[in-house]
Amino acid sequence: MRKRQVVVRREEPSTTSSSITIRIVRYGECQKNHAAGVGGYAVDGCTEFMASGEEGTDGALTCAACGCHRNFHRREVETEV
Repeated sequence: MRKRQVVVRREEPSTTSSSITIRIVRYGECQKNHAAGVGGYAVDGCTEFMASGEEGTDGALTCAACGCHRNFHRREVETEV
């Protein structure tokens, strides 16, 4: 097994800029393939991520509707300037 190193760059907020960028992140339908083990393709039909717990807990990353992790849901990012 080979290890990978991932570098994540974060932009620091500029104090000279007067514009503020707001990013709103929503999670849409579930894209988990439940039939991958048998060589097929089937999704469960969950249309939107709903957290099963409060923010900051493990339940905040689990969907209450389908039980999948938040990463299986399509991420939608809206940027406002």
